[in-house]
Amino acid sequence: MTTYEKLRHLVIGKPLDPFSASTRQHIALAAFLAWVGLGADGLSSSAYGPEEAFKALGAHTHLGLYMALATAATVFIISLAYNQVIELFPTGGGGYRVATSLIGPRAGLVSGAALIVDYVLTIAISVASGVDALFSLLPASFGAFKLGTELALVAALLMLNLRGMKESIRVLLPIFLGFIVTHVILITYGIFGHSQGLTLVVPDAVGDTRALVHDIGWVAALSLFLRAYSLGGGTYTGIEAVSNNVQTLREPIVRTGKLTMFYMATSLAFTAGGIILLYLLWHAAPVDGQTLNAVVFGSILESFGFGPGFNQIGLSVVLATEAGLLFVAANTGFLGGPRVLSNMAADSWLPHQFRHLSTRLVTQNGIVIMGLAALVIVLWSRGSVDLLVVLYSINVFLTFTLSLLGLCIYWWRARATDRRWLHRLAFSGIGLAVTAGILGVTLVEKFGEGGWVTVVITSLVIAICLAIHRHYDWVKARLKDVDEIFSAAPCPKLENPPPLDSEAPSAVFMVGSSRGGGIHTVLWVQRLFPNHFRNFIFISAKAVDAQSYGGAKQIEKMRSALDRALSFYVNYCNANGLAATARFSLGTDRVDELVKLAEEIQKEYANCVFFTSKLVFRNENWLTRLLHNQTALALQRRLHLSGMQMVILPMQL
Repeated sequence: MTTYEKLRHLVIGKPLDPFSASTRQHIALAAFLAWVGLGADGLSSSAYGPEEAFKALGAHTHLGLYMALATAATVFIISLAYNQVIELFPTGGGGYRVATSLIGPRAGLVSGAALIVDYVLTIAISVASGVDALFSLLPASFGAFKLGTELALVAALLMLNLRGMKESIRVLLPIFLGFIVTHVILITYGIFGHSQGLTLVVPDAVGDTRALVHDIGWVAALSLFLRAYSLGGGTYTGIEAVSNNVQTLREPIVRTGKLTMFYMATSLAFTAGGIILLYLLWHAAPVDGQTLNAVVFGSILESFGFGPGFNQIGLSVVLATEAGLLFVAANTGFLGGPRVLSNMAADSWLPHQFRHLSTRLVTQNGIVIMGLAALVIVLWSRGSVDLLVVLYSINVFLTFTLSLLGLCIYWWRARATDRRWLHRLAFSGIGLAVTAGILGVTLVEKFGEGGWVTVVITSLVIAICLAIHRHYDWVKARLKDVDEIFSAAPCPKLENPPPLDSEAPSAVFMVGSSRGGGIHTVLWVQRLFPNHFRNFIFISAKAVDAQSYGGAKQIEKMRSALDRALSFYVNYCNANGLAATARFSLGTDRVDELVKLAEEIQKEYANCVFFTSKLVFRNENWLTRLLHNQTALALQRRLHLSGMQMVILPMQL
């Protein structure tokens, strides 16, 4: 083992076998761990979402009672709607897959681009908010170290996620549990320990609301409430993370996904709705340098009567768990973001490399890109939470709206075939009305304050995806033409094919998915080395990527597809009087698997030369090199270093 390999194993862990049942069991998430890893983003929004909504009420704080009820109800409405997404798309994909399948590819592109930007901002804003909360407990002189701390934390989370999803969640689990325990105790005591206020809050709110309606009218009062409700929309972020990562859950996937969604909805509804009710019961008012959560939790701790020392320590613990939960929420960006990149890469909106799994069975390229993008955003914004909140507040509701619109379309179309259509359509329709309303108000209110930056960034991502998709479509069309030229004639299997001779010269062809490309290489070899090679051996390897690694059925489909593809080459050679055979392999790294096959062939057929083809573009540039992995060059280098000869034949498009 080289020094590099030892260091890699130390940092991110030893390689995992993708075909082992124990590996799948090891990395699959039970509902509780999925709640920790994927629910933290939504739960962490209780640190800022309820405060935004309550402050927007201004002097009319009595409307906070309705706000608390509406917040809890909305969480469950959206969650129930996303349970439908889990049922319909058990292989994952979330908002991107829903919009693509039920509305159209362009709607899916918009949803996917919004999710990518949103997950990057999830990392940036969660880390920045968490660091702000931690540094509020330190002397002001430590403020100079905030930006460096934020960058270091993003880098640490990046490295942690390269080790694997479950590993990162287990490290962050104590922080999550600390938040749950402290907030359940404080919210429960704050509500029921304030029994006198609790009995008065309902009649007082009703009376004050009647007075407000009498003064300004129903329309104005309702508009005031809806504006505040919409501005607190950050409370609902993170709900779609479960549906986006369904395939990472433990079997039975749909049941585990729904249970995870129930945990998330219950905890978020209790926390967010409970905090708004605490603001009302404890008459929380803004204090310079403190969040409303800090104010109200400080008041609750003082009511215990243990003295100022206890109050300070207790409040520090509560705020520290809030800050820690924000770091756990930042990790959701590293879990969900790469999954979106992978799904979009599978549809050729992004470079295909984003589908590939690392030796630890994580989408390594996506994790790295999300981390680097978050570092850039944190540097650009200098960790300003106020600016990041504005950037963060639009895209999540754009995705919600497209997903729920897709569900409404689906259930309307299914009204003649599915008896459940009416109540499912009702849930989806209510959710659509809520999310579309919040999106509209947020866009209008926040556009001039910096929301336009999000629109510009998302539009730029969409434009890049369109350019990439156009290029892949062009390449596919050219390869299809080549396939039709070289593989038009049928090649039936011969009962007595020409025999192989292990001592004779052998040509070993590394082939991919294009039949025409493979036959093109065979014809070139016959032209360059007429009547020299007696054995024609075809080898192929396919990477087990994020889409295919979902269970035994997907792996078996890959095996069958490879077997059929290689049988074509063998039959083609046999039909032309050539001795031929084929072998294939599956793994997380295509180059590694092909090198292993080459070493096996070299041992059995000592007198062999390896051949493969490489696409050559008339106007090659950095974009074509990015979009088409350099597998041929990497293979040539590896084989030459091992003393095996390999020739790359160009295939011009």
